[in-house]
Amino acid sequence: MNQKLVEFNKSLRKKDIKCPEPGDVVNVHKKIKEGGKERIQVFKGLVIAVKGKQSSSPMITVRRESDGIGTEIVFPLYLPTIEKIEVLRHSVVRRAKLYYMRGRSGKRAKMKIQELTAEEKTEKKKKDEGEKVKEVAKKKAE
Repeated sequence: MNQKLVEFNKSLRKKDIKCPEPGDVVNVHKKIKEGGKERIQVFKGLVIAVKGKQSSSPMITVRRESDGIGTEIVFPLYLPTIEKIEVLRHSVVRRAKLYYMRGRSGKRAKMKIQELTAEEKTEKKKKDEGEKVKEVAKKKAE
């Protein structure tokens, strides 16, 4: 029964986004409508929690700190307003939920960096090259 439910939920997903892990530093590109205009706003921060990995829309909690004030936003991964999620780097963590980061700021909030694997580096390069080609095509079309 549970396996059928998991398969059904996965079939509801509209786009394929790799779910980031706790401890990853990510850029979340989100569409924002202001009046008649639409723009993309980037939220850069640390993933402190991932909830509902097997549901039709898992959610990540991203935390960033600016001027000593912590800000957390919970993003449903398959929300139509989320354009893309970029993983900038991985951190070495031993917990599934990093709620203890809420009490830390400055140097105490630093985490050990885990290097990207060779596969992830080549995948990231391919994505960057593909995006550059698309941008050039758009400019030529204009």
